[in-house]
Amino acid sequence: MTCFAGTVAPAATITVLETFDFPGTGKNTLPESINDNGVIVGIVVDRATGVSRGFLRARSGNFSDAFVEPNDTGGLTEGSGINDAKVVCGDYLNGTDGTFHGYRLFHGNFKEFDVAGATNTTPLGINNVGDFCGNIVLSDGTSPAFLSLSGNVTTFNIPDATATGAHSINSSRQVVGYYVDAAGVLHGYFRDSDGTLTFPIDPAGSTQTVLFANNDLNWVVGRYVDGAGVTHGLFFRSPNNIMTFDYPGAAGFTSLNGINQNGYVSGRYLDAAGIAHGFLGIIDGSTDQPEQSKSPVRGGSRTTAKAN
Repeated sequence: MTCFAGTVAPAATITVLETFDFPGTGKNTLPESINDNGVIVGIVVDRATGVSRGFLRARSGNFSDAFVEPNDTGGLTEGSGINDAKVVCGDYLNGTDGTFHGYRLFHGNFKEFDVAGATNTTPLGINNVGDFCGNIVLSDGTSPAFLSLSGNVTTFNIPDATATGAHSINSSRQVVGYYVDAAGVLHGYFRDSDGTLTFPIDPAGSTQTVLFANNDLNWVVGRYVDGAGVTHGLFFRSPNNIMTFDYPGAAGFTSLNGINQNGYVSGRYLDAAGIAHGFLGIIDGSTDQPEQSKSPVRGGSRTTAKAN
């Protein structure tokens, strides 16, 4: 174990290219992962009813229709991970017994996925070779992370954690995520392909840290909460040098949820009315910045370890 309390650099390291909202009124837009082709998967929430649906947003800016897992009887379908083949993973709610179950979605076809022996299964990330990861709850109430590698499922927990979530897995099978300690505090961690764990990963002054995504260069994004209760986006190439990002004009909340191989970032912020909006950005200094990076800015609790 290596402990990191990373220095926080105040410089704005991300250029916002676009802001966006799922079409319609009365909705919160929650982007999650972004693949190397610029396709974003996320969640749209009806603010009046709390009903959640998945969505896809193409690089062109066009949205899919909101999608719902056919077995969703609880008003909750979440789109969490996407790879370059546009295979999506996520979870849905069984409203009868209150349990969460996983799915994979490809070309409009849903395939359910549950880890054997789990009462709840929440897939969170998928890589370009089809491995995926997430969080489960077992019948004894424990809540470890899981990895499905070439179809073989394994679980792990951060030592002394009450719950662990594996939120993203890259093509080298390196994982980032977060865990809950005995005091109920969230911390980030990194798991190497050989199973070596690096934890906790926390910016200096953080009271809660969540790591959401790593790309194949192992650049990492997430968010943390400071002592004043403000939530900041975070980005790092090395966990001992964490850079912070706040969406301009955000009302105390910015989250970076996805990053692709070209340095594009998907995230969200809250406005003064508490409404969540999505944005697309790019890491300053990324070596590969296609034409999209020249676009102007446009207006536009459960027992698992999952954070949104």
